[in-house]
Amino acid sequence: MRVSLVAMKRTYFQNLESCAGATELELSEVTRELGFDARGLMPVITQDVTTKEVLMLAWMNQSTFIETLRTGYVTYWSRSRNQPWVKGETSGHTQELVSLSIDCDGDAILCQVNQKGAACHTGRRHCFYLQADKQERKVRVVSSQPTIHKS
Repeated sequence: MRVSLVAMKRTYFQNLESCAGATELELSEVTRELGFDARGLMPVITQDVTTKEVLMLAWMNQSTFIETLRTGYVTYWSRSRNQPWVKGETSGHTQELVSLSIDCDGDAILCQVNQKGAACHTGRRHCFYLQADKQERKVRVVSSQPTIHKS
């Protein structure tokens, strides 16, 4: 019986599925294997380390990923400005990195942070303040009007 090459080929992250919990890998090796999309980007979910509240979703490329780990402050890739964006650089609403995790497929990142000030550019604590009600078929604003604009 002949096995196809496609069936034999396992991705880097699939091979990690059988690793024991104490396995350590070189950061440079894992970084090379990350699943950035065709634009060189990967989604990042940012969560408050204490409350576990999801604060925002943004994007990183390989250089902002490395910069985040180097500085200890979250650096994203701004798709609208097409450049790196250090969260809080102008507003002071910083995100101090506590932990950075990569999902099992190597194509999404979770940053747990100490959030100083607002995470949302509207000045709200988090970006997920619009809540859909499936029974009433409405969307409600569930957090108060921000007092601070720009994060």
